[in-house]
Amino acid sequence: MKRKIVIIGGGIGGLSAGIYAIKAGFDAEIYEKNPTAGGECMGWNRKGCHIDNCIHWLTGTDPSTSVWQVWNTLGAIDRDTPYAPTVKFYSSRLDGKEATLWNDLDRTEKELIALSPEDEAEIRKFIEHVRYAESCVIPGEKPMDMMGIGDYIRMGKSMANMPKVMKEYGSIDLNGLAERFRSPLLKKLMTDYLPPEYTAYSFLVSYATMTSGNGSIPLGGSLAMAERIIGKFRAMGGKLYTKTPVKRILTEDKKAVGIELESGERVKADIVISAVDPAFLFGSLIDRAYMPKEFAAAYDSRKSYPVISGFQIAYVTDDTFSGEDTIFFDCAPINIGKRSFGRIYLKNYAYDKSFAPEGKTVIQTNIPQSDEDFLYWKSLSKEEYRAKKEELVKAVTERIEKEFPELAGKAELLDCWTPLTYERYCNAYHGAYMAFTTTVGAKQLKVKGTLKGLDNFYMAGQWVMSPGGLPIAAISGKFAIQRILRKEKRDIDI
Repeated sequence: MKRKIVIIGGGIGGLSAGIYAIKAGFDAEIYEKNPTAGGECMGWNRKGCHIDNCIHWLTGTDPSTSVWQVWNTLGAIDRDTPYAPTVKFYSSRLDGKEATLWNDLDRTEKELIALSPEDEAEIRKFIEHVRYAESCVIPGEKPMDMMGIGDYIRMGKSMANMPKVMKEYGSIDLNGLAERFRSPLLKKLMTDYLPPEYTAYSFLVSYATMTSGNGSIPLGGSLAMAERIIGKFRAMGGKLYTKTPVKRILTEDKKAVGIELESGERVKADIVISAVDPAFLFGSLIDRAYMPKEFAAAYDSRKSYPVISGFQIAYVTDDTFSGEDTIFFDCAPINIGKRSFGRIYLKNYAYDKSFAPEGKTVIQTNIPQSDEDFLYWKSLSKEEYRAKKEELVKAVTERIEKEFPELAGKAELLDCWTPLTYERYCNAYHGAYMAFTTTVGAKQLKVKGTLKGLDNFYMAGQWVMSPGGLPIAAISGKFAIQRILRKEKRDIDI
């Protein structure tokens, strides 16, 4: 009789654990509280249009990488997957001028130097190190603590140029990177895409993912990809229970033995895997005393390990709108709580014709939100919350129409959502859609996914390793199963 693994949470981490569990010969059951699995890899429909919540680019689309192999195993992508025909990372606009980070590094270098000849040396250094950062790939074969000497040698050879990136940019954040440039426009270009407290090297790695061809956007969006993974899990014989929230993890003699559902039903298991937000896991599903010290330190250090969320708005407009794929611009201040935002962006999803009826296109914007902003939203009553959203939609719409006059009266609201949406839907800590941000001087968060004092229990999901996101969630599910196999003295090659 096959041993049974019960997985809490049907996001990408949970689905990955389920598929790899079946590949390893286990029975796998996933319990998801929402009507649809996928977690934050999600999208939804409004007024005949589709709103994509997640994928700005998917890391691991280069078939030569181990992360591509994980995505392929999950059924997310294959060699025939169609991708959006994007040619740029994003653009920044300031005082009538525009700068773009193209996927073509030669073009980027040439155009940035033409925009700011006085920054030529710094621009060339930046481009050179983005090329170095192209060697940085997420290892998806096995957890690093399971690697042997040969594995480390191979990884070191494949990422031989990353030490150069870390030497030059590893000790500064994006504000520090921006200060290296004289041009006000280039300063904005360096700080627009990610929060300025992000480490500079993480920004170079993000851009390098695009320039190397290892970061593409699957057509159909996040929900379609999640549904392919769900289909793979079910086709392999996995059982997925949606609208089935878990109340707690059952333990006996320092072992996880199953779960209790909110309905009161108890489900026995040989092994339990949690693929939910750790802030919900510890204290709700299991005693907080089990929390690894790394997590506890991160939760207690909000400045060193901040999280990001967003206030987001989606519209539909005519597809004659010729706005950039993603462009940042200055605007009159927008106030949320005690913070003020004077720069926003607009993203045009015209590259995916499945998102809107013929003749239409979906556009979205996002105002990044912090721990502080989450607490502001949390403090509002239902009436205040609704009123603030309406106020912000009006303010943001006015600013978009001022920057793009051709949209005046033509951008129809589809939906808006806040950090509280992510908290409600995914139990996300402070509404975060990424894991902890690693700041300069802070140690990168990484946990093994096992708990001291509790056997037969493992963790998966984006939070087990910085910086989180979809690829970390995907490989974490595989790694959780490999840890189980290692403990059982079985081959971990799955």
